[in-house]
Order: sequence, then structure tokens, then C-alpha cells
Amino acid sequence: MDNANKYLGMWVTKDGYIRHELLPNGRYDEARGNKKSAYQGSYIITGDHIDYKDDTGFTADGDFRDDILYHAGMVLYREQ
Repeated sequence: MDNANKYLGMWVTKDGYIRHELLPNGRYDEARGNKKSAYQGSYIITGDHIDYKDDTGFTADGDFRDDILYHAGMVLYREQ
């Protein structure tokens, strides 16, 4: 995880509905609406690319560009 520290923390959609927390142990926790921990799993960051694998085996990916995370058709911003 070369860039992991650079991207750690909370990433949220503009409306705040979806929230991805990238944890320092290579795990993530995704909340949706009022449902905390809707999805959990692991991630690997290579350069500015992230690969997710949730605990059910589902995989997805995304890219960080200009401090914005583009993931599965969603746009997430770093929470301030």
C-alpha cells in the first residue's frame, strides 16, 4: 500500500449518504444513509488506484484524482 497513508480517512459523497472510511490496517468500513457498516472489507492502494474486496467476496475499484475518489460511478470527497 504505497499511498495508503495519503488516502486514509473518511470519504463521502456530496450528499453525505455514502461514507467510506479507509482504515490504516488495510480495511474499510462503508456506511449508507443511517446504516453504519453496511459493507466492510479490505482494500489495496497501488499508486492512485484502489481495489476493494468486501467480506462477502464482492470486488470493486476506484481511482483518486485531485483529492477526489471516483469509485463505481460515485464521486467521494475527503471529509474535512
